[in-house]
Amino acid sequence: MTRALQLLLALGWILEGQSTDELMNEDPLNGVEDSGPVMTGNELGCPLLYFFPREFLYIFEVCFCSLFSFILLIVVSVLYSVAFLVGLPANILALWVLIFHTEKIPSTILLINLTVLDVLVLLMLPFRITYHFAGNDWFFSESLCRLVMALIYGSMYGSMLCLAFISIDRYIALVHPYSALTLRSHRTSLAMSVSLWVVVLLTMMLQVFFQMAFSPPFSTNIALCYDAPLSFFFPFLGLLLFFPPLLVILFCHGTVLKTLLVRGHRYFHAACLTALVLLVFFACFLPNIIILLLYLTNGNCDLIVPYVVSLAFSCFGPCIDPFIYNYVSDDFRGKVLRVLCCRHAGQQVSSNNSVSFAQSSSLYGSYSSIKHTTQST
Repeated sequence: MTRALQLLLALGWILEGQSTDELMNEDPLNGVEDSGPVMTGNELGCPLLYFFPREFLYIFEVCFCSLFSFILLIVVSVLYSVAFLVGLPANILALWVLIFHTEKIPSTILLINLTVLDVLVLLMLPFRITYHFAGNDWFFSESLCRLVMALIYGSMYGSMLCLAFISIDRYIALVHPYSALTLRSHRTSLAMSVSLWVVVLLTMMLQVFFQMAFSPPFSTNIALCYDAPLSFFFPFLGLLLFFPPLLVILFCHGTVLKTLLVRGHRYFHAACLTALVLLVFFACFLPNIIILLLYLTNGNCDLIVPYVVSLAFSCFGPCIDPFIYNYVSDDFRGKVLRVLCCRHAGQQVSSNNSVSFAQSSSLYGSYSSIKHTTQST
């Protein structure tokens, strides 16, 4: 059965009388029973790999050629390199300041989680840079391919969820200031953090079960690290982990933006920063989700290059986050300068019964003058 399957696959790819569209609509595993792991590739001159039949990764030759365009080999590598070189130092420095030189208020705890997730994404980029610079040839182990893609996607979706939690925190602080002392508590931020990492770990665990590195039968000199194993898995993951945070972020930041605009020109800068947060979220994450859903639904080879490029742009989200969530604050930049100059950051100022929007870990540095003093009832 195994040899027959391999011969049928090889024959299907070289048939001259069959159109590309027919090949793209054909399931090479149709009628194959899930009888356990299948050894493939060795008889066709490819490296020996093991696959489970219903998780078999395949890519047709017409799509395979798209993986060697100039955009994928050079442009995507450059995009990843810029995100890595700019984002990693910025996030590590921000994380150091948040942990050791910032008061641990609830918003700070959420920002620490976001920064850790961003660092995890950025630490995986050298593997993707090497992969694309090598001509889309994955010369690491197959298990490492799974781990890298699981960390990238798990941390990226976790960042989206964390951004939703941060937007809820800002929404409560600005729109419902009298409830802030109750709702913006350490217990709430701890519950958000635990739920966040549960989602991240579950997402990673789901992904490591799927084979992601393979050698196509029509190429014996290359191994792909292909991040689309099953047509139902990634669309479901995208719908589940992207659109709910998207709706939350739209509602919370939209309401905050409306509230700031109503208050007049005094808070115009804070309103612009709120709009910038929304713009960055849409620009970095939405194209990748849309193209991923289209590609895995239609199997159109023309979408391979846009999808890989959109994934590279998604990694600019972790690169930009520390600048719009931390470095925008004058107080935070002052602490960064003191850290870089090896000077003591000084004593933290404890908060009283006044809820401030611009602690050193605040989302918007221009909220320093926005305070709501709680009143006893």
